[in-house]
Amino acid sequence: MRRSLILSGFAVLAFPTAALAAEGATGGWIGPFAVIAAGLCGLGQGRAVASAVDAMARQPGAAARIQTAMIIGLALIESLAIYTLVIALILLFVKGIQF
Repeated sequence: MRRSLILSGFAVLAFPTAALAAEGATGGWIGPFAVIAAGLCGLGQGRAVASAVDAMARQPGAAARIQTAMIIGLALIESLAIYTLVIALILLFVKGIQF
């Protein structure tokens, strides 16, 4: 599973037009990196929630503190994704930058 994920990530980096073939991409790099960034954000959130649920199962008495820390961590992960989106949109719509 992990090996196939790594290989598919390398395929997206090596062939950016293949990643966006359905939309008729022109060969830009923003699309593939946006897909990778979204995937990393989703993986990070999933891993954070899985670890928090595991910790709550091991120590039910500390569930409230663990849940609070998990929510703060998820908010930080999501804010990072929003900042990445803003930077990608700026790079996409600024005149003079050619990809």
